[in-house]
Amino acid sequence: MPSTPIRLRDAHLLRVPRIIPIFWVIKALSTAAGESTSDYLVHAISPVGAVGIGFLAFLGALAIQFSRHRYVAWAYWLAVCMVGVFGTMAADVLHVGFHVPYVASSALYAICLAAVFVVWERTEHTLSIHTIDTPRREAFYWAAVVATFATGTAVGDLSATTLHLGYGHSALLFIGLMAIPVLGYVAFGLNGVGAFWIAYVLTRPIGASFSDWIGKSHAVGGLGVGDGTVALIFFAAIVVLVAYLSVSKIDVQSTPVVEKS
Repeated sequence: MPSTPIRLRDAHLLRVPRIIPIFWVIKALSTAAGESTSDYLVHAISPVGAVGIGFLAFLGALAIQFSRHRYVAWAYWLAVCMVGVFGTMAADVLHVGFHVPYVASSALYAICLAAVFVVWERTEHTLSIHTIDTPRREAFYWAAVVATFATGTAVGDLSATTLHLGYGHSALLFIGLMAIPVLGYVAFGLNGVGAFWIAYVLTRPIGASFSDWIGKSHAVGGLGVGDGTVALIFFAAIVVLVAYLSVSKIDVQSTPVVEKS
């Protein structure tokens, strides 16, 4: 039988980082920072103004990211952080502004995420992040990222408030759920692409629940540190880690990626 053709993708054209442990650390920090920043802004200024600022920052960060022709750590993570802020606002506005129950908003955003994946797969025939080497593929990637942030935010709020688990217990719940794709990939041969996106969705409610637990008042089960303070702490940690990546370049994919076609 004829062998399956192999294509080599030029790693220098890839627009996303290599997935290493520090990737998940910064991803979790970005979700926590996005949650606390969103909550701080909607109380510090008008909700409409906060959403407007978040949307403009989101568009600006994406414009910078798309202007790069390869993966650049600071540009990529700036976009992720701004998605974290705007994705939180997008999820919260349905509940706060339009009184949509978290059950409904969670289902809505999950459907949107599934739709992105279906169109992406049918168009590009893969959901692998190791194939993000064209603007169109990157557009699908960021659409999926936005949808995961919105879905994770709504699900996290559903767990903490509607299901009355509280922020701390919600964080522990999603940390436990995170073990499913990890063990599935390591021990049971779960498809790497599926494991990645399941884990990517779950890091959102983990980070958001942890952020709310630290920042919210004692009256609602938090430690009372304050949303603004929590946001500054997490963003400072992200800056330090991204600076390290920019210097060390340990997350740059330096060898061609082999892909079966």
